[in-house]
Order: sequence, then structure tokens, then C-alpha cells
Amino acid sequence: MSEKATIRVFIADDHAIVREGLKQILAEQRDIVVAGEAENGIDAIRLYPRSRCHVMLLDISMPDRNGIEVLKQVKKDKPELAVLMLSMHREDQYAIRSLKAGAAGYLTKQSAPRELVVAIRQVAAGQKYVSAALAQTLAAQVGADHEAPMHDSLSDREYQTLIMIASGKTVSDIARELSLSVKTVSEYRARLLVKMKLKNSAELTHYAIRNHLIE
Repeated sequence: MSEKATIRVFIADDHAIVREGLKQILAEQRDIVVAGEAENGIDAIRLYPRSRCHVMLLDISMPDRNGIEVLKQVKKDKPELAVLMLSMHREDQYAIRSLKAGAAGYLTKQSAPRELVVAIRQVAAGQKYVSAALAQTLAAQVGADHEAPMHDSLSDREYQTLIMIASGKTVSDIARELSLSVKTVSEYRARLLVKMKLKNSAELTHYAIRNHLIE
């Protein structure tokens, strides 16, 4: 799209206060307009086509569907749409996984408003957006000659469960936060332990710390 064209943005985030904050930031930009919004993943997939958006701001942690699952569906339906992932998590936890799934960029919610605006304009122009720190991480991975880590084999929900367990949350905590049943979360935990050849949550936490998935 041309530099002078208005960039239409669709916001998908389950927190109303976050959506309002994003809309206030973007309302100050002459070349950006918020064309639609959704409070969960299912609505995001259903509503974004109506907005005729150029960029989607997509939260990773939503209760009904993991943001990366939504990303994959959106990119399947509309490959040319630029999706900018937003997350409360550190870049090294979800950014690379997001980019591999087709995201045009990744921002933490702690990013400055100016960085958000720059990122939207950049991905709308067909480019990728990553922070300088993440760019270094990506460069290091490309240059490294080693086997893929075990957590790369996990599904998006399994990976999310890994991070949450390693951060000290119980299965009940995770079930409540993700609006899932305890049985479902327990199944994710069981599967990821098998895939990663770990015996329990303590070994899982140790793995996450050793691989810098959590602080």
C-alpha cells in the first residue's frame, strides 16, 4: 500500500481496557484508523474480514483460542494480511514461534506507543517488525548449528501450558485463566511431558529455566 493511504487496523484482545488504550494511541495518528475489534479469538476470525483491515493487532493469550492458533487460521484464510502479535510475555518466549507461524511482527504490551505506531506502519508496508534484541536472537539461531530444542515439538497450547506451569501456576490456575477444564489442561501437561521426556513439573520447570524460557 502507498505511504499516504490510510492503514486500517483490527484489534483482537480480551481486555477491554487494553483495546481502549490501543484505540486512544492510534486515534492520534492521521494515517491509521481502527476499523474493528474483537474480545476473543473466535470473534476475531469471524469479524476481521468485515473490517477490510490491512493490519491485525492480535493478543497471544486469549481465553477461547490461543493467539497463535488464531494467527494460523487468519494466515490460511488471508495470507497477505499483516498480523502484529501483542503479548505480555517476553519476546524470547513467544516471538520466534509467532514469526514461524506467519506473524509480521511481535510487540510486548510494555512497548512504548511510538514503537507500536512504527511497527504498524512497517508491517503495513509489507516489512517485518522485530526489536533489536529479538533480531540478535534470531541471528544467533540462524548461525547456530544445533538440534532443535525439545519444546519446538509442542503444539501452541502445550507450549503455553509449559510456560505457565514453569511460572508456578497450578493446573487449576491455568484452567481458570484459559477458560478450559482441569481435565483438558491435565491432558496438555501429560502430552508435553511425554514429548519432552520429562517426569514431572519440577523437571519441566528446570528445563524452562535452563533454556531461558522463564526468568
